[in-house]
Amino acid sequence: MDTKEKSKEQLHSLIPLDDFKALLGVDDREDKLSRFCLVTSTLTIERFCRRQLLRKTHFEYVDFCGDLVIPLKEYPVFKVEAAYSLFSIAPSEFIEPDFYQVIPECGTIEDMPFCLSFSPAVGRFPGPIAFKVVYLAGYSNRNIPQDLAAACLELAAWNMNRYKGRRIGMTGNVRKGGESFEMSMPSQVRQLLEPYRRKVI
Repeated sequence: MDTKEKSKEQLHSLIPLDDFKALLGVDDREDKLSRFCLVTSTLTIERFCRRQLLRKTHFEYVDFCGDLVIPLKEYPVFKVEAAYSLFSIAPSEFIEPDFYQVIPECGTIEDMPFCLSFSPAVGRFPGPIAFKVVYLAGYSNRNIPQDLAAACLELAAWNMNRYKGRRIGMTGNVRKGGESFEMSMPSQVRQLLEPYRRKVI
């Protein structure tokens, strides 16, 4: 596989490889390190935000407790592929799309949790014990919010400088409990990510 083909590969990254290389003035000889820094930075950001930010298919099971409005774990939701009622004895039952709606509507990129609202007919006796929902959620490569892309760029560049041995900015050691450790994320990156961080109550 040549360099051009590699650069077009789908990376798990909030910014494209070519954009990162152009902005930092990195040449093709450092492709491997660039790719590593982008993927590592994106995974670190998702861990910090407690969310999967890039669009993918999710298979989610939600216990049914009588409430026909159920929250979906990942967001924003692009499309609900399928929904099923699960029963303790009977086989699962496919739920027609006419019997549920997504709040807010699918396709919007509002950064807020989404819910699936089922028709009362879905909870008829004997009711389901759980629902299975298959859906696409997260940001596509074409609609990554600018502050998320900026956070990924800063963190990936920061990591690249660390791996190259150029200790800059927030990469200095900090004392804690008598031990020396290195901060894993610059404060300016944390500030950019704070609006996207899942709030845990």
